[in-house]
Amino acid sequence: MYYAPLPAPVEDDEIDLAEYWRTLMRHKAILFTSVLVFTLGSLAAAFLMTPIYRAEVVVAPVSEEKGGGLSALAGQFGGLASLAGINLGGGGGKVEEAIAKLKSRAFTTAFIEEQELMPVLFDEIWDPEAKRWRVDSEEDIPTAWDAYEAFDEIRSISEDKKTGIITLAIEWKDPELAARWANALIARLNKELQREAIEEAQKSIAYLEQQLEQTSVIEMRQSIFRLIEAQTKNIMLANVRDEFAFKVIDKAVPPEEKAKPKRKLMVALGLVMGLFVGVFLAFFAAFLKKQRELGDEAANVAGEGET
Repeated sequence: MYYAPLPAPVEDDEIDLAEYWRTLMRHKAILFTSVLVFTLGSLAAAFLMTPIYRAEVVVAPVSEEKGGGLSALAGQFGGLASLAGINLGGGGGKVEEAIAKLKSRAFTTAFIEEQELMPVLFDEIWDPEAKRWRVDSEEDIPTAWDAYEAFDEIRSISEDKKTGIITLAIEWKDPELAARWANALIARLNKELQREAIEEAQKSIAYLEQQLEQTSVIEMRQSIFRLIEAQTKNIMLANVRDEFAFKVIDKAVPPEEKAKPKRKLMVALGLVMGLFVGVFLAFFAAFLKKQRELGDEAANVAGEGET
């Protein structure tokens, strides 16, 4: 009976790992220097970076049911109202539109002008004593669009789809300003939506009064009277409700802890990055050394052949 000889166990992996380790030990100075440089660099960056604070205000949409009997009235005269372009709902039914307005360029630019934030957002080129921009030319002066982009970078809005809770966050180097801006944004949004709802209701009443003069049908006049009553209630509710679209659940307060930079994380990442770079440089140095040795051997062989 013939038995095929079994191959000898291959130890290439163990030999390779051992060789890799010896290579690293031969170039441990490179490895250590890389880790030290990256770690110290990330540590220095973490302490030199300007601290950023995150202030959050938590709000909830105002429910339409707070409008009393307007929902029932909408069921009765919704068709007539829609034909006339009249809104019978309260102020809290259009959450998506309210959030879109909060993010919009027009609303943000108006807020920046109202709060006079241009010198604050671009304080590195603003001279507070001379009250002017420190720029070489007028083209370098920040525009309203520049201010909107700068403010949009420090503002974030998140919505919990299950609960409807909305969180507006402002990240800025001054915790007092971050909290103040977050609260002021919600207050201004409520005021703006309140004003728009009142204007819309007033226009609807004017239109309905016009239609009332043009019809003598009793049923139609009664319907129009009810619609005018509904719009009058809308105006009354808008005037007495400061939190028109969003009710503040948790007001923003100046944060005590920094949101950025995360120093421990930065140092840890610097150490890992230094380790990876050090390993690469160690193997690259070993590769160059091997190439030089091969070149020297080839030169010696060529020299012996000539002799």
